[in-house]
Amino acid sequence: MAKVAFLGLGVMGFPMAGHLAAKGHEVTVFNRTPAKAEAWAGKFGGKTAPTPQAAAEGQDFVMACVGNDDDLRAITVGDGGAFAGMKRGATFVDHTTASAEIARELDAEATRRGFGFVDAPVSGGQAGAENGALTVMCGGTENAYAAAEPVIAAYARMCKRLGPAGAGQLTKMVNQICIAGLVEGLSEGIHFARKAGLDINSVVEVISKGAAQSWQMDNRSSTMNEGRFDFGFAVEWMRKDLSICLSEARRNGASLPVTSLVDAFYAEVEKMGGCRWDTSSLLARLER
Repeated sequence: MAKVAFLGLGVMGFPMAGHLAAKGHEVTVFNRTPAKAEAWAGKFGGKTAPTPQAAAEGQDFVMACVGNDDDLRAITVGDGGAFAGMKRGATFVDHTTASAEIARELDAEATRRGFGFVDAPVSGGQAGAENGALTVMCGGTENAYAAAEPVIAAYARMCKRLGPAGAGQLTKMVNQICIAGLVEGLSEGIHFARKAGLDINSVVEVISKGAAQSWQMDNRSSTMNEGRFDFGFAVEWMRKDLSICLSEARRNGASLPVTSLVDAFYAEVEKMGGCRWDTSSLLARLER
């Protein structure tokens, strides 16, 4: 068992840190809102720290799951950041969905300071975090990944190294690009079936056994049909992720016409008041 710090206790980080404690790791947590950290410690029995640096001191692993590049930079190399407290030979694992650029930047800084870095964004949403069944896409050196993988296993059903630093973030971009198209396709399919006078549940029962089947269909078609969107992965966070994808595409020359279009559709959903709606709310835009 390892000594682990976890930075960021949002809807993903809170249960992920909980799985680490449940597996017997010695866990210290930090959150910008101290009450959230206290609530976590009260539930799981770990320790809290007042700053990322304090949380990281003496730890074998420091895991993080925050909002974006700026948040990540603040908790790592900002005032009171974790990197100042990490010991040589430790490993920093970043579960934030962020840019490949900052992953490479932090990997270089970690190397300079004598510890490992793994960019390890996740897929599976809040339910995956709570059930310990996340897919984790990793970038970093082989040694850093080998050290971190047994600890990540506490909340992962799939964990794989895809290449050097930044490869995990690039793979997460592929994940979000694929999801964007799938959700729009499912939304249009349900919308079309409704206009055609078909029974949605019966249609989904049939086509989900064929080539149209997807995670989105299995997990979102029923709630979409019921018009329920007040849960799940928020539109505003999906737009943050898609902006990262589109920015990287401008750098590497990839053509993402569907992703660009779906991002614009999500902007319309936000104007409808759906910033916090689940990403499946693309259907609501079609049925205004």
